[in-house]
Amino acid sequence: MARAATAAAPRLLRAAMLLLLLVASGRRAAGAPVVNELRCHCLQTLQGIHFKNIQSVKVTPPGPHCGQTEVIATLKTGQEVCLNPAAPMVKKIINKMLNKGSTN
Repeated sequence: MARAATAAAPRLLRAAMLLLLLVASGRRAAGAPVVNELRCHCLQTLQGIHFKNIQSVKVTPPGPHCGQTEVIATLKTGQEVCLNPAAPMVKKIINKMLNKGSTN
């Protein structure tokens, strides 16, 4: 009987260690931010698009993922397009979106 208990002890220890490892890794992953891609999203940009077709605009400043400012517009159709942040029309669109957001 003592031999059976001694043989089961390593199995129990392995199972406990595996459970502890799974719980610890799950907790760490839950709090850590997940970065999908570490590169620029906008490879090609448009100089502008009509304001009435835009649902929302997201401006991403330069950072470790990309060295340039990115302006991504979500159209009312759901399509995302990249806009040139230096283009005069894009600057007007950003200002309109900011003013539209501040009036709500």
